[in-house]
Amino acid sequence: MTLTLDRPDAPSAVASGRSRVVAFWALAVAVPLVFLGLFFAWPVVEMIAKGFVVDGRLDLGGFADVFSRPRTWRIIGLTLAQATLGTLLSVALGVPGAYVLYRHTFRGRALVRAFVTVPFVLPTVVVGVAFRSLLVSGGPLGFLHLDGTFVAIVAALVFFNYAVVVRAVGGLWERLDPRAEQAARALGASPWRAFRTVTLPALTPAIASAASLTFLYCATAFGTVLVLGGLQFGTIETEIWVQTTQFLDLRAAAVLSVVQLVVVAAALTLAGRARSRRERALALTLPETSVRPLRLRRPVGMPAGDGHALTLVATAVTAAVVLLLALPLVNLVVRSLRTDAGWGLDHYTALGTTGGALTVTVWQATLNSLRVALDATVIALVVGGLVALVVSRRPRRAIGRRAVVGLDALFMLPLGVSAVTVGFGFLLSMHHPFGLPVDLRTSPVLVPIAQAVVAVPLVVRTVLPVLRAIDPRLREAAATLGAAPGRVLRTVDLSIATRSLGLAIGFAFAASLGEFGATSFLARPDRPTLPVVIFRLIGRPGPESYGMALAASVVLALLTAGIVALCERLRAPGAGGEWW
Repeated sequence: MTLTLDRPDAPSAVASGRSRVVAFWALAVAVPLVFLGLFFAWPVVEMIAKGFVVDGRLDLGGFADVFSRPRTWRIIGLTLAQATLGTLLSVALGVPGAYVLYRHTFRGRALVRAFVTVPFVLPTVVVGVAFRSLLVSGGPLGFLHLDGTFVAIVAALVFFNYAVVVRAVGGLWERLDPRAEQAARALGASPWRAFRTVTLPALTPAIASAASLTFLYCATAFGTVLVLGGLQFGTIETEIWVQTTQFLDLRAAAVLSVVQLVVVAAALTLAGRARSRRERALALTLPETSVRPLRLRRPVGMPAGDGHALTLVATAVTAAVVLLLALPLVNLVVRSLRTDAGWGLDHYTALGTTGGALTVTVWQATLNSLRVALDATVIALVVGGLVALVVSRRPRRAIGRRAVVGLDALFMLPLGVSAVTVGFGFLLSMHHPFGLPVDLRTSPVLVPIAQAVVAVPLVVRTVLPVLRAIDPRLREAAATLGAAPGRVLRTVDLSIATRSLGLAIGFAFAASLGEFGATSFLARPDRPTLPVVIFRLIGRPGPESYGMALAASVVLALLTAGIVALCERLRAPGAGGEWW
């Protein structure tokens, strides 16, 4: 009787398990798509439609109107110029840094690698304030008269994006099999020729990927450009903000948003192609077999053409860049401690006061930022984790592979689409959505949702490389031992993915903590975030307000860097080495 009952139940149990797995994958695809559609695509479309729909009819005359303005072409030219120069300088300085920090080992290497990452995770408003304090009259570099210039903006963009190139190129370089270069040297090639003909072609996909993403970050910079360049050296991003908030010209803002979408799509296409080339064509090895000690002195008896000169030049360039990266940060701290009466903590004491442009204290804004960032991080981890899990699959059919690639590219769009467009789109689309009797524009949940939209791509880029690195034989072995599909997913994929959660949490939290573009539209006056308060203090005249802005920037920088450092320290070795 027992066998009679058990045998029919066995196929039923298997069918039930398969149904649960199918339901899980359906939800894993549907939840992120619904989230992206509601809180990204809909606000962006709503914002653009306001500029192109007149009296219920589609009117594309705005393109001719906006492109007939000399200001538009000047803004586009400035955007492309700063993005191009920022990208070229970041790559030129970042490749030597990748060589020194990832191809060699030396005492304090981990500390230096962590330090060069700090500028990337800093809020853009803090980067702008740090450079402003360095270049203003009375600052250490005030004699150069670079405050409010194009050069200052490009320098700040390089400061922000240097880590992108170092980590993208270095992460590949330390795993690159050195035997091909050694074979070229054995055949008589000079160190420079071996690098140029063997190593550089192998690194080209990583360099191209880093360069395209650096271009994207430079072209869509907002807080840094707004603080350093004001209205004189605007970009497409800042011009959308100006047209929306000051001129209320939604048509011009919509046209510029479309232009930015084209630029972003091109950059993401290049990045995707570069990544796909990198993933399939290189011979990699463990870092232990390719990384060697850094020697700045040529040992006695070693020939002059051994590549020592290249190492020496790369080390000198990297050391100079590290010092230059430290200069704005150190100066920010020093200037925050300088008062009219000398040195002291007066500016930090003033953070507990209100008045003028502030309705809350800086400490209250800090607590609000932490609460909002925590909520945004939870949302981003759920949505981004599901996206990474789906995109990490390797479907057998071509249509499935194309769908995976398309989903990956789709969720990268928030990285480059104007946060100003998203923020203003929220204001336009969240007024009683779907006929609900709730005005979400006054709801505190809107700010963390907007910040989560920005943080989701960072979570995907952090977790995805770990999931893609899982050996398929692990899943096959678990299935052979009798594990159901759901248990294979839980014990193999999810358990390994947790190794990268520390870094994913760090980057999502940092991105949310420093987000300014969308938050500047959505934050309520009685609940501003710390970046919004800093921007208000900068715009308020008087040395006291500027000193408070410096002190608040130091607080935000320490919070952001500390959270990322803690999360990266908690992650498993080798997990989540890339974030793009």
